[in-house]
Amino acid sequence: MDFDKLSRRRVLGALGASGTIALAGCSGGDGDDGSDGEDGSDGSDGSDGEDGSDGSDGSDGGDSTNQDLSGTLRIGVLQDFSGQLAVYGAQGSAGFYSGLAHKAGNDPLPADAIDEGDYSYAVNDIDIEIRARDTQFAPTQAQTLASELVTQDDVDMLYGVGNSGGAISVINGVVDQAEVPFIAGPAASAEITAGEGTCRDLVFRANENTAMDARSGGVYIADQTDVDQIALFGADDAFGQSVVNNYRTVLENRGVTIADERAVPEDLDQPEWVGLLDEAESAGAEGIVGGFTAAGLSGFFSAFLDGDYDFQLFGGFASRLTLGVVGNALQSTLDDFSNEALQAADFGPFTTRYHWNQYDNPINDQFVESHAGTYGVVPDLFTSGAFTAASAVVQAMNEQGEVSADAIVEGMSGMTVTDTPKGENGYTFQEYNNQARSEMTVAPVTVTPDSQENWPAAIMPGDPIERVSADEVTIPASEMSCDLS
Repeated sequence: MDFDKLSRRRVLGALGASGTIALAGCSGGDGDDGSDGEDGSDGSDGSDGEDGSDGSDGSDGGDSTNQDLSGTLRIGVLQDFSGQLAVYGAQGSAGFYSGLAHKAGNDPLPADAIDEGDYSYAVNDIDIEIRARDTQFAPTQAQTLASELVTQDDVDMLYGVGNSGGAISVINGVVDQAEVPFIAGPAASAEITAGEGTCRDLVFRANENTAMDARSGGVYIADQTDVDQIALFGADDAFGQSVVNNYRTVLENRGVTIADERAVPEDLDQPEWVGLLDEAESAGAEGIVGGFTAAGLSGFFSAFLDGDYDFQLFGGFASRLTLGVVGNALQSTLDDFSNEALQAADFGPFTTRYHWNQYDNPINDQFVESHAGTYGVVPDLFTSGAFTAASAVVQAMNEQGEVSADAIVEGMSGMTVTDTPKGENGYTFQEYNNQARSEMTVAPVTVTPDSQENWPAAIMPGDPIERVSADEVTIPASEMSCDLS
């Protein structure tokens, strides 16, 4: 899908379901998936066929052990390829294909593989058969397709699902019965790997989650700013509650006072927002966090920019789709659309799970070059987690010396993933819940320069100003109802 060909109605419709000022999207089922993506499936494919067997990119991502391992692995890929949020499916699949490509030292599957269909790829002597299916961002469709992949296509494992409702349906309706491993992503509800209702030995997630967004933001506010009192505003749903709860936990533990906290209906208009922001300022708030999908973003965002408030806006970066719309709004609101004006408007800094320009290492350098060359866009918010999921699958089989579902489960439990876009050993799966932890970054909001290729949004993350360690951004075992250890 070509970002430039998206109609304004489709972009706004997608954002209505997924964007957020906090700033990653959410929708589907429990409303707490945090998945906001962009497809990036246009541009030259850089490959000579679906199996990626020609046109080597020169990467050296193979594992050092069991290079002669051979066999066939069949993976069921569940992503949204045609629905309102097909941008999620494209990012989840392109990142996964890029992770396989890095391990193979080859080009990823081409752009036309960002769609439902059957594809083949070779990682050394391991033949990977991919069965990609279109979930249409519907939980019931995700569960139905997952069941068909297990019973009819005999897949060894499942990967994907862009919304949390769908991921939960797959876990409860398919994983438990078929006993097949499932790597969730981009769906990002913290509860998928933190709650006893869905936490399983067979369920893993490499992608960052909503709690990691909020906790990294809370650490930055408490430790690196002068903000002593803050207002926490979240949508009156599971997503907003997750954002507020995780920010509150970190901030209060670090001595920041919650001056005002509210669950706000998504349909609140700008005049009503003015009143709420006035009350937050009167309560002494020096900063504000807004955990909203785009359905509640318009009034909040407009009221904040139009008002003369003394507090600073904090949150998390979204993908280029949401940042494109937010950037356009900033351009129309600010008299001077510049980095200086953004800073003066107290817009940011924000946290980021991953963006292409936040990490400087050989793996990420190769990833950015290969991804842009194949899909016409730089890697975005969810592609690092998707890359890492694929990288972990291959690493697990090599380390276990076997091409099988059992080898994947055994190998990924507690694994530190060697090859990741955040650097060597950048992700570690926690033994107590199979959620991968990784560091987060904090960056200012900057105007996208004309020289920046393959990033079609008016704003983007600037150079990192803070790293928040993996230990500080994940929910401790003592604070969740899941313990697999």
